[in-house]
Amino acid sequence: MDFHGPITPTSRHGNKYIISITDVLSKFVIAKAVRDCTADTAARFLQEEVICKYGTPKCVLTDNGTHFTSNMMEHLLKRLGITHLYSTPYHPQTNGQIERFNSTMDAKIAALSNQCRSDWDDQLPFVIFNYNTSSHSTTKTIPFELMYGRSPVLPFDLQNPIVSLQQSPHYTQNIRQYISHLTNNAKTNIIHAQRQYKSRYDTNRSNPTYSINDLVLIKNIRPRHKFDIRYEGPFRIIRRLGVKTYLVQHVKLLALTRQVTVDLLIPVSTG
Repeated sequence: MDFHGPITPTSRHGNKYIISITDVLSKFVIAKAVRDCTADTAARFLQEEVICKYGTPKCVLTDNGTHFTSNMMEHLLKRLGITHLYSTPYHPQTNGQIERFNSTMDAKIAALSNQCRSDWDDQLPFVIFNYNTSSHSTTKTIPFELMYGRSPVLPFDLQNPIVSLQQSPHYTQNIRQYISHLTNNAKTNIIHAQRQYKSRYDTNRSNPTYSINDLVLIKNIRPRHKFDIRYEGPFRIIRRLGVKTYLVQHVKLLALTRQVTVDLLIPVSTG
């Protein structure tokens, strides 16, 4: 689940953000234009747009923004029995599915919006429907079909005057078999795509290993202008948390510590 924004300009309805959630298997997206990025807005979206329409998810992956880490959100998820997973701080690739969708969504909304871009929230439902009814590059399947077990009815489909009210006695069983077939194919394609991505990543990058007390800079991944600094620091490695994750401490601001992945670190030469 992710907030995208603030979006400029503010829409004529007063909306500044888009909150969205993507099903990890089907790639089906649920999104809504909202006025703010508060914990209350996130909680309402999860309850009204997700749970009340599609059921309760087993787990939800978010970033570490205060709108997702608030006591209210944690209490809601705990009460509903939803496991809350967090993406690694300063490493948006962990929540890359949403990040990739955002870039796709931006381009499509821009193409449909008026010259002033003030109606971008009016175009959002059409962009989401287009995304959910198009074949996904990873699963090779239409998200709508994986979610509902049938093909979407598009406007031009209604031109067919033939309407049948007959239903096979084995309809429910056939639907289950069809969804199972789609799901298995999607899982296979996702695993294949992940392996290809990992292979390309491993080929193009060799991750260095750092020792305790090594000095490093952290790449600044926040949106920046032309003359903004590209790296922050220096920081000192104080703990290794995993194969590619370290805990670092600013050399001057000792209270400032961060958990970062190795691909965002640049070694500082002490020679």
